Amino acid sequence: MNIHELYQKLELSPVIAAAKNEVELEAAINSEAEVIFILQSHLMELANLSKKIKTSGKVAILHADLVKGLSSDEKAIDYIKQSTSFDGIISTKPAIIRHAKKHRLLTIQRFFLLDSSALENVDRQLKYTEADLVEVLPSVSPKIIKELVNHSKKPVIVGGLIRDKEDIMGALGAGSLAVSTTASTIWSI
Repeated sequence: MNIHELYQKLELSPVIAAAKNEVELEAAINSEAEVIFILQSHLMELANLSKKIKTSGKVAILHADLVKGLSSDEKAIDYIKQSTSFDGIISTKPAIIRHAKKHRLLTIQRFFLLDSSALENVDRQLKYTEADLVEVLPSVSPKIIKELVNHSKKPVIVGGLIRDKEDIMGALGAGSLAVSTTASTIWSI
């Protein structure tokens, strides 16, 4: 999976199903979402989770910082690349993003936008990591999304507190490439 293929899938289906457990994963696989984020997992289930997603024909992205039993360091990325079928990772940690890029994994750098200084930090971090995409949480105003899209020059995914079609349309209308949500009721919008 390369970044252009991911863009194509997100253009067709811009709602990313974010799953935290096996029940949610099954619902995500059966939804119209083309991309699935695994937000919480355990080391012993990574290979099986990635295989299920890949068998369904969907893109599998793992939140590398939230895997129980796996430290958030470069060796964790080596393990993910060698022992699973995940297409990419999400992380808040610049060193993890950079190492994943060396392994040719898709990279999504997650930022929590709590204030103006956090927004300013995005550009500085992206110059260092060169992540493929940016994910911002929680969902922010369309005005801030537009600013971020223009400033970062990277495709943006908006997550956190995406609850309905209005939230999706607001984020997409402001220039976001996609939205990620755990709200299974809107995975097929």
